[in-house]
Amino acid sequence: MSDEATYDLVVIGGGPAGYAGAIRAGQLGKKVACVEMERAGGTCLNWGCIPSKALLKSAELYRSIQHADDFGFTVGDVKVDFPKVVERSRGVANQMAKGIEFLFKKNKVEYIKGRAQVNVPGLVEVTEGEDKGKILSTKNILIATGCRARMLPDLKPDGKRIMTAREILDRRDLPKSCVVLGAGAIGMEFAYFLNAFGCEVTVLEMLPNVLPVEDEEVSKFVEKSFKKQGIKVMTGTKAENIKVTKTGVKLDTVKGDKTEAIEAESLLVAIGVTANLEGLLSKKVKLEMDRKYIKVDPHYRTSVKGIYAAGDIIGPPWLAHVATYEAVQAVNGMFGHGEPRPMERFPGCTYCQPQVASIGLTERDVKEKGIAHKVGKFPFTASGKAVAAMESDGFVKLIVSEPHGEILGAHITGHEATELIAEYALGMELEATWEEIHGTIHAHPTLSEALMEAAAATHGEAIHI
Repeated sequence: MSDEATYDLVVIGGGPAGYAGAIRAGQLGKKVACVEMERAGGTCLNWGCIPSKALLKSAELYRSIQHADDFGFTVGDVKVDFPKVVERSRGVANQMAKGIEFLFKKNKVEYIKGRAQVNVPGLVEVTEGEDKGKILSTKNILIATGCRARMLPDLKPDGKRIMTAREILDRRDLPKSCVVLGAGAIGMEFAYFLNAFGCEVTVLEMLPNVLPVEDEEVSKFVEKSFKKQGIKVMTGTKAENIKVTKTGVKLDTVKGDKTEAIEAESLLVAIGVTANLEGLLSKKVKLEMDRKYIKVDPHYRTSVKGIYAAGDIIGPPWLAHVATYEAVQAVNGMFGHGEPRPMERFPGCTYCQPQVASIGLTERDVKEKGIAHKVGKFPFTASGKAVAAMESDGFVKLIVSEPHGEILGAHITGHEATELIAEYALGMELEATWEEIHGTIHAHPTLSEALMEAAAATHGEAIHI
């Protein structure tokens, strides 16, 4: 007979939504178990956000060393130990995963490594792993199984010729050439990384711009920068007739009525994600779905009582920080610890160079909605700190309402954009106006002064442009 245990909450999935939800429930004094099929931290920490940023830091440092002479340093021939670059990123992921496991212990969360299935509401069975067959009886279930990379039909990742982000994160040799299919955040980050170390990179994007969700002005700036770095970027272009060969891949690029055949050693598929639902629900549990994602109400309740869902599994935006927010709100709500706060806005970040960060509406959005507005821009070429650091590519763009001046959207591209966006995010949360941002004294010299200057620029008051 299977072992049985009773919990206040069983969380399925240990990624940014799952581990955050489990830890929050532990903080509230609840008996909690978290079932994760691989390792605490999920895809983001082990095979996504964290190790990829370690790789990008290595690429950024390598690029900086190549310009050491501009800083007054003479260095010899710099050799890259690519396997060591990858090994460092795996070490970072391992260190952070241990940190989550420590937090589970600290908050008395039972951590079960395995695959889980919801048999019926209130019962979760461990279907794979060391605890296979264990039945978890629980008052509440939080599904946080996330997503995985979406693949094209008839293509399977082999780690060499066909890759997703997961395979490239553990690849110990640098391909000589690579076609990156998809110019979203993942595709652009890995295109930058590969190119920085000498791989010949071609980026293909079906839509008119790279980073399609970003403000058009930002997207065009990044595309121009990528081309300067030697990356071939083809927008408004489809990939057809993809064939795997003994030495790599062949495919046709189609733009309008023009077709061109290209070859490369590897193909990185970065065309989006698909929900992790396989084996999750028994035939007795039928949840209402929305475009292949679990549908939830504002309290993150599914259509079945006692079952909640949060994170990537409930659909876009597929962002770790959004997943964490949703899970914490779901747990607070299910245990009566305040009314869940709706997510009104969130920052989006891309960590290639130049970095991209944004929050709120784009300029196209406000025009389409017919909202009275003003736009302020400030280039980093006018920032003393950016110029001193030799990081003057990029700009800050702020969109504010008229006549009240509240922030409608903020868009940054350039050095440390992903860190700078937090000020505007807080400003929007507090309903700050451009005048309040401008009126806040920013330390000089800092990159953050550009945020103040962009706010001032919305009404022609910027000093340094």
